[in-house]
Amino acid sequence: MEKIPATVITGFLGAGKTTLIRNLITNANGRRIALIVNEFGDIGVDGDVLKACGNDACTEDDIVELANGCICCTVAEDFIPTMEKILARPEKPDCIVIETSGLALPQPLVRAFNWPEIKTQVTVDGVVTLVDAAAVADGRFAVDEVALEAQRAADDAMDHETPLAELFEDQIACADLIVVSKSDLLDDAALERVEATVREDTRPATKIVRSQQNGLPSEIILGLSAAAEDDNRMSHHEQHHFDAGEGLVEHEHDHDDFESFALTLGDVADAGAFAKRITDTMTAHDILRLKGFVSIKDKPMRLVVQAVGPRVDTYFDREWAANEDRASRLVVIGEAGLDQAGITAALTA
Repeated sequence: MEKIPATVITGFLGAGKTTLIRNLITNANGRRIALIVNEFGDIGVDGDVLKACGNDACTEDDIVELANGCICCTVAEDFIPTMEKILARPEKPDCIVIETSGLALPQPLVRAFNWPEIKTQVTVDGVVTLVDAAAVADGRFAVDEVALEAQRAADDAMDHETPLAELFEDQIACADLIVVSKSDLLDDAALERVEATVREDTRPATKIVRSQQNGLPSEIILGLSAAAEDDNRMSHHEQHHFDAGEGLVEHEHDHDDFESFALTLGDVADAGAFAKRITDTMTAHDILRLKGFVSIKDKPMRLVVQAVGPRVDTYFDREWAANEDRASRLVVIGEAGLDQAGITAALTA
């Protein structure tokens, strides 16, 4: 029996995973796609955005949301049962697309496809890692080697880099294809520097392509035929233990370095002024990611907010439903120690 191809789409917070998948659904070319969406925060923003596509290639029934967690940490509890439900459907999908949380390690998820319940029916067609070109160019994932060596000297047990840099490297190292997103924000020289940085951590056969707002053809993302579950792709920590002669040691991936919280607001009077407030708040509190839905006073449409770093994107995606609560809901993600009270006060001022 021919196996169903599954594509894992990973990448750091705000890299453009949901935008890439929206384009993939729109240009499915007759394929029926089952979609698993995993988010770190309490509010399922990405899944709701994708449900609003209204495309027959991926209906609401084809979208499964796994919110408030990290799929790489809940393989047995969440991912395997979800896959079993998809595979038990009378009409099986032509392909499965899995959008990981921006804080997820793809390696444990890829290995989960070797579970007996999954391996006979599904293969990992490829791991696609999105890289935010502007974020890399701005040095968000760069490592201060002097500071790092000082930390290691003070703590013999420290064997890793900064949380952001390590996660960035792990997501790249697992990729069969790397998509440099938002490439229209940089010139060619800057993009070449970004790609040189990315290549430092890629496997030899990994391809790098550039993407702008209009996305990529589905033929580039699907059909990689990598059978990634058969490779031994190790995360940063796993490689460290392996090199030390300890064999493959499963790294317990936790998120103590990151945190998120959700907040609910009322109607917003001015969309432009609110976007400026988000930018100022993210800069002042070093927020990594902010996203959600906003109710604009006297507007029948729902405003989607997607913010990463200093950039805030907003657009109206659909009308509010008659039985829907029009409250504005946002999820805020950052490194541990976020000033939740200060952020809430700034956004509700």
